[in-house]
Amino acid sequence: MPQLPQSLSNMMTPVLALVVWTLVILVWLYARRIPAMRKAGIDPAKIKGSESYASLPPMNPKAVWVADNYNHLHEQPVIFYALCLYSHLVGVTDMINVGLAWGYVAIRVAHSLIQVTTNFVPLRFVVFNVGSLVLGILAIRNVLALFGI
Repeated sequence: MPQLPQSLSNMMTPVLALVVWTLVILVWLYARRIPAMRKAGIDPAKIKGSESYASLPPMNPKAVWVADNYNHLHEQPVIFYALCLYSHLVGVTDMINVGLAWGYVAIRVAHSLIQVTTNFVPLRFVVFNVGSLVLGILAIRNVLALFGI
């Protein structure tokens, strides 16, 4: 069986990949949100926080979708980061866990691309659940390793 380059088989490299993807989405957010706010006539200086969002003129939904995705990349992936860090620190970094970590990154990228392009919720829901399953398997594998099973 061919071996991956050392950097790709490290448990922390998928963490870096998801951080970089989150920053890509941040740039995408600015690229969509700022023009959409200008087009809607929204003055950022007049926004006082979430209590005033309801009174704002509507923006292009795609600008909202990318902002929602950026927020989503700060929710469930926190569990991913913790599991990868734990796995790395205790040495549960076999190719299965590394593969699960890379799989999760691929799933989150797919989730983002669905959300910021079509936002087809039934498909997004399936992809989200597959990601949750991957996180569950990664957690179970770490618990089993903890008990030497």
